[in-house]
Amino acid sequence: MSPERLARITQMLNRRQPELTVCLEQVHKPHNLAAIVRTADAVGVSDVHATWEDKAMRLSGKSATGSQNWVNVHSHETTQEAIAALRAQGMQIIATNLSDTAIDFREVDYTKPTAILMGQEKHGISDEALALADQDVIIPMVGMCQSLNVSVASALILYEAQRQRELAGMYNGECRLPSEEAHRILFEGGHPIFTKLCREKNLPYPPLDEEGQINASDDWWLAIRSSSKNAAK
Repeated sequence: MSPERLARITQMLNRRQPELTVCLEQVHKPHNLAAIVRTADAVGVSDVHATWEDKAMRLSGKSATGSQNWVNVHSHETTQEAIAALRAQGMQIIATNLSDTAIDFREVDYTKPTAILMGQEKHGISDEALALADQDVIIPMVGMCQSLNVSVASALILYEAQRQRELAGMYNGECRLPSEEAHRILFEGGHPIFTKLCREKNLPYPPLDEEGQINASDDWWLAIRSSSKNAAK
């Protein structure tokens, strides 16, 4: 891993926001899914949650144009299951919905642990999800259209969350991800060839030194070399 690569990944890890996420309820168009995951990565969101109309439509790394290499996508069988998982993390649930009780999306305090719930392209958020949410929000519009594309709406809300969190000093350069998760991301991002070999050989990711170089035992190197020789045959 080059010093530049190490610095870039470390900087990214130090700005991740594990207490901010997006939950997608049966969003299924590939370009919307890809755009939302890319925006999540751009503002420091490390995890996205989703339910699907069809299991075969689950997001793949290719459909996210590589952004999923940096953002974990957690699939849930039902909306209730997804929201329960977010509640277990102490998150407030914010739902985008045009209703009498909805407030301007900028009035929400996104410095709190927050999950932003986005509905399916055609039908929007389900009644079940709305009943489980803490607050409905709207994006004010003065034209003839009443709603934005789901990926555009997600981006607006996520960047408002980033703005608030930046003002609150939550992008201060201290990594808040679990150490094992941070190590996994750093290793996979800095050593893709060895990542592939570890997966093929079912080996754990070894420690890295301060310069991002592999600091593994002799046994690990022996196993890796054996894997490489077998792959070359």
